[in-house]
Amino acid sequence: MSKPPFRSGFVAIIGRPNVGKSTLMNQVIGQKIAIMSDKPQTTRNKIHGVYTTEDYQIVFLDTPGIHKPQSKLGDYMMKVAEGTLNEVEAILFLVDVAEGLGGGDRFIIERLKRVKTPVILVLNKIDQVHPEALLPIIASYKELYDFAQIVPVSALNGSNVTTLLEQTANYLPEGPQYYPADQVTDHPEQFVCAELIREKILHLTREEVPHSIAVAIEDMRVEENGVVRISAVIFVERDSQKGIIIGKKGALLKEVGQKARADIETLLGSKCFLELWVKVKKDWRNQERTLKDLGFRHD
Repeated sequence: MSKPPFRSGFVAIIGRPNVGKSTLMNQVIGQKIAIMSDKPQTTRNKIHGVYTTEDYQIVFLDTPGIHKPQSKLGDYMMKVAEGTLNEVEAILFLVDVAEGLGGGDRFIIERLKRVKTPVILVLNKIDQVHPEALLPIIASYKELYDFAQIVPVSALNGSNVTTLLEQTANYLPEGPQYYPADQVTDHPEQFVCAELIREKILHLTREEVPHSIAVAIEDMRVEENGVVRISAVIFVERDSQKGIIIGKKGALLKEVGQKARADIETLLGSKCFLELWVKVKKDWRNQERTLKDLGFRHD
């Protein structure tokens, strides 16, 4: 009996902000490529995660959370998210069962009605609710949209994620292996390093500096002794935010560096020397040129 042909394709992970899209991506890939934070709208670019088996390869696009934009950066994030829906073989619509159906979910469902791509409803955070509570939640979503599949999971602990992958693979067409089996993302290392630094700032500053920061890797090189030397700039919008990130006697910036360096060394598999600078770039989220310089593009 001959082996079935190899299948491959692209799958979008969408959902309102803070439902666990990046957590699911990292769980599937088995390592951190998308930053995680309990703050909404953490993801700003499409993160391409690659999952490969002997039979198929899924290239996941982890999109920014779909929301009503309030700045040019927000508008960019929305265009990225909605544009992705027309590029893929299937869509994973992630919802938070602990919060239930909300206005943000209805907003997304109305946009899903514009596309013909199969949509799998992924009920995330099932570890936070009683199993009997799932049935009325499922019914509320089914009233609004005819989903191709409905799969409950816990992205955090991995429950039922294997089933989700198997169900998703059913929508892949016969196709080539786009990436080597051991490659988990198509983003350059500089991008992932910058995101890891940004994640640490989000964790350590809490509500004080939510989304007014961007990180750019200015220099990244391997020295003769094998140590990777990285110089990164943290951009903020106001002088007061610069003070917060640096912290008293530079304490917070030092902690950001220590925590980010640990993750970067795991990512790169080598020792790292990380140098961080903080600069003020007023109102950068509404400046087209600055957004492009920092890598935000939706073309």
